[in-house]
Order: sequence, then structure tokens, then C-alpha cells
Amino acid sequence: MRVYNRINRQIRATELRVIGEEGENFGVIPLEEALRIAKERNLDLIEISSTSIPVVAKIADYGRFQYAEKKKLKEAKTKVHTVEVKSLQVKIGTDDHDLLLKAEKASEWLKEGHRVRLNLFLPGRSKYMNKDFLKERISRMLKLLTENYKIAEEAKASLKGLTMVIEKDNKPKV
Repeated sequence: MRVYNRINRQIRATELRVIGEEGENFGVIPLEEALRIAKERNLDLIEISSTSIPVVAKIADYGRFQYAEKKKLKEAKTKVHTVEVKSLQVKIGTDDHDLLLKAEKASEWLKEGHRVRLNLFLPGRSKYMNKDFLKERISRMLKLLTENYKIAEEAKASLKGLTMVIEKDNKPKV
């Protein structure tokens, strides 16, 4: 994403709130006066916020300003952590050992900060079983998790069975 700012004669506003290179405030002044001040200092007049009233401009070296903005953008990108939704599928008759393995994987994903979608796969007639019984089957899996979690989406019917989404809870268990 590139950010382009209007500079010097490209600025269209007649009055600007001008900020100096050291952060000093010149107040609201006409465009011509702001350009004169910038020229006296051998710097550029850079439009910072075109949507505010009056428009905000800064007197600075445009090359240095662009470098600093790109650096801020790059730094912000490195701090972004995307949260993925990982899926686990369990059937009604899944054995305790297999559930334990899946719970370990889910705990690992929760530790990394991802959300986990638990799918209770219900083939054929098992889709019409008692809802309480089916929710108890999902809760068996939840009891085996080692990470603190909270339920992001309650168990609800999906095309292939029941689906529940959990995410990491930063609050310790009581």
C-alpha cells in the first residue's frame, strides 16, 4: 500500500494548520504564507490530513518524511498476527486415545493463538440423535484440552453434524 501526500503547489486548500519540523505549531495560516516559510527553510510543505478542517500540513524534508512513513508501515505489518481457524473432526464413536491426540493438537493450536473449530461428524441416522447426548460427546473432547479456552460459537447443527468454535482464553482457570 503506497501513501501519496500532496506537496508544495499540489496542495489545494487555501488555509492550513501548519506544524513545523520540530513539532512547533504555526496555527492556521494561508497556503502562500506556509509555502514561503517552507521555502525559507529549504523544506517542503506536506499535506498530512486532507479530510480534516482545516487541512493539516507539515513543514519537513519530503524524502525523509516518505522514509519514516514507509518504516512505520513496515513495522506495523510485522506486528500483525493473523488468526486462522483450524478444524478438527471427531465422530461419535471416536476412542479416548484418539480424542486425546486430537485434544493435544487443538491445545497446540490454541497456544499459538488460533481458533479451533470442532466438528462432530454425524453420518446417516446419527444426525437425529438427542442433542444433549451429542453435546456431551463434544464436551468429552473439551475436557481433554490443556490450554485455557473460551467458547467463541456455541455448538450448532451444520451440514455434517455439530460444530463448535473455541479460542484461547487469557484468563487463568479458577
